[in-house]
Amino acid sequence: MKNIKLKRSAFTVAALAVCFLTISWGIVGHERINKAAVMLLPKPMQSFFYNHIDFITQESTVPDLRKYILQDRAEGPRHYLDMENFEGSEDFPKTMADAKKKYDEKFLSKSGTLPWHIQDMMARLTQAFKDKRKSEILFIAAELGHYIGDAHMPLHTSDNHDGQLTDQKGIHSLWESRLPELFVKDYKFTVAPATYYEDVDTAIWAMINDTHSLVPALLAADKGLRTSLSPNQIFVTDAEGNIVKNKYNGVRYTDEYAGKFHTALNGMVESQMKKAVTATASFWYTAWVNAGKPDLSKLDASVTTKRNAKALKKDSKLFKKGDLFGMESDKDVE
Repeated sequence: MKNIKLKRSAFTVAALAVCFLTISWGIVGHERINKAAVMLLPKPMQSFFYNHIDFITQESTVPDLRKYILQDRAEGPRHYLDMENFEGSEDFPKTMADAKKKYDEKFLSKSGTLPWHIQDMMARLTQAFKDKRKSEILFIAAELGHYIGDAHMPLHTSDNHDGQLTDQKGIHSLWESRLPELFVKDYKFTVAPATYYEDVDTAIWAMINDTHSLVPALLAADKGLRTSLSPNQIFVTDAEGNIVKNKYNGVRYTDEYAGKFHTALNGMVESQMKKAVTATASFWYTAWVNAGKPDLSKLDASVTTKRNAKALKKDSKLFKKGDLFGMESDKDVE
């Protein structure tokens, strides 16, 4: 048994459901990205992170709770970067401070600050490792995983974030929430190992640019399908043939269409989730190395680590086969 897992209250479940239906990888994606990332860490880090894997897994959705439940206005821009709104890749500010010097608050609020927020989180995590502040390490690492997950969703890097500019509204939540909900159980987490990033800033922008390169293919896959199918094959409709909206006034796609779209994407969702797992573990690992590789073994009672050692060994064998263990979110979405 790992660290104590608290039961989610009814309010928390409802709050997570709102996040799941509105934006981001939802419960299904974010929890798996963080949990799988723990299993990629090198031994000097892994035992400590595994002792708290439940916390790191469940805290992966906290940034969305801040945005949607607490309505924190400062939170929203941290989740995206509308690259088309900026002057060009060579002109992107290097840091958050530089971005605020070059652009006003209104522009950044609209266009996003995701890569610079990841930079700031990395600096904080590195310092927390240096100071061996257990709670801060766990909290920052969990949240950092969320933003790295967002950085692997193509529409989080585009001004056409929900297909609203190309008559494809609703495509955002379909891609990153509905498709993982339906198909994640078929995904295999056979992922590339964590690596050290020699230059954190370069790694961040490489990640953002790689994700943004997928936007045209994502939109084209949806566009191609829409032209070949009738509305009632694409959207859930009532007896009169009217498109049914959810309580957030969003369209509801049929399972048939979701399946066709998933096939047309040719593995894009699974691939991006796997990339996010490796990147999350790599950023955690890089922060730890840059902090001087502090000994984390003393941050927990030795009895806790010993108690979890057997479970870690068992779960590691399972993970090597591409499988994750004990995903509570499976129950939330069934």
